[in-house]
Amino acid sequence: MVMEAVLAKPRGFCAGVIRAIDIVELALKVYGAPVYVLHEIVHNQKVVKDLEVNGVRFVQTLNDVPSGALTIFSAHGVSAQVAADAGNRGLRVIDATCPLVSKVHLEVAAHGRAGRDVILVGHAGHPEVEGTMGRFASAVGGMIHLVGSVDEVRALQIDERRGLGLVTQTTLSMDDTRRIVNALRQRFPGIAEPRRDDICYATQNRQNAVRALAGRIDVLLVVGARNSSNSNRLREVGEQLGLPAYLVQDASEIDPAWLAGRPRIGVTAGASTPEELVRELLSHLRKLGLQSVIELDGALETVSFALPSALTRAARMTA
Repeated sequence: MVMEAVLAKPRGFCAGVIRAIDIVELALKVYGAPVYVLHEIVHNQKVVKDLEVNGVRFVQTLNDVPSGALTIFSAHGVSAQVAADAGNRGLRVIDATCPLVSKVHLEVAAHGRAGRDVILVGHAGHPEVEGTMGRFASAVGGMIHLVGSVDEVRALQIDERRGLGLVTQTTLSMDDTRRIVNALRQRFPGIAEPRRDDICYATQNRQNAVRALAGRIDVLLVVGARNSSNSNRLREVGEQLGLPAYLVQDASEIDPAWLAGRPRIGVTAGASTPEELVRELLSHLRKLGLQSVIELDGALETVSFALPSALTRAARMTA
């Protein structure tokens, strides 16, 4: 049996992830270790462990950060209360929130100021969702409601007279989100939607790349962390297309039984997965009999996000 790997394009790091990691690495260079990061900077254990080796300390709450220490907020964003608490404690803060997540924060705050309730489509417990919900500030007692399914849309109890605004988590399945948004439109025809889709370009591109793979492969391997929303959505897209699809954190998690009788192996990676893990996976597959690797054409991503100006100024001053 001739085994062939077909690589999705694009895959791996997005602009928001690159920016967040660059912020941490530049902060280490400018200010020295230790640098504290609230939560995982991005959802990938290799990225986290590599940064820990260089002096980054990842914490779950601000209580774990010494007074006055340099603290970085992760790419997923934080609530307004967390940001205020950091200021009250005198922590030196650098915000690595993805600009596309910050866009959703601004939308939520604007709806609150306008006196609307907000419906957030997302996954309960995800750091991005918690941060976004914590950005809702209503001067007139409004509420933000989280929904993750069409059934939850049907169960909503809302006084529509206040008006409604809609936002979504940035890393959702486009198909699932479309169904939920359509259900919201049908139930609440006057709901105010964002001018541009909240699901980020990278999430959309990577899901479309899996769709492009579907007719060429027998099985899909997604390299990504188990707590990575966008990586899980890639696996789900594969399953929805009728493929056996598996999420692996690295090559060691591959079960050779998955590949039995399936010579064409699709490979992609979540937006917080370094390409090094894809290369290691391909090396492992070669030991199992992989003989060729091809990469499909896909969307060319040219998006980049500037680093915080205060950090780049400090870097210039210490150069």
